[in-house]
Amino acid sequence: MSGNADAAAAAAAVRDYIRAIPPEHRPLFDRLHRLLLDEHPDAAVTLSYQIPSYKVGRRRLYLGAWKHGLSVYGWQEGRDGGFTARHPDLVTGKGTIRLRPEDAERVDDDELRTLFRAALAA
Repeated sequence: MSGNADAAAAAAAVRDYIRAIPPEHRPLFDRLHRLLLDEHPDAAVTLSYQIPSYKVGRRRLYLGAWKHGLSVYGWQEGRDGGFTARHPDLVTGKGTIRLRPEDAERVDDDELRTLFRAALAA
């Protein structure tokens, strides 16, 4: 497959994943996806581990749907812009934040942008 065909297949796989997100979680996914791309418009978005992966340079961040909301995975320790210190109740494991729609209501866009900026910074 050529590079263009690979890119088209990756984009189609991401679109299929997004279309399959349950309607009750889609607005939250759309919000996080938009904020990620606002902070890192150069991010390559592909599927990795069967969830969307946002790659900038050598760094990756993953955004996956689960039955109660969305999870953000993959940043290195100390590269969260202070998000986990401000929201320790949303951390469910090393490098994992779980956001239910009701949790996300209390997290403003600037906090999420700071997380995404720090996680994917060079």
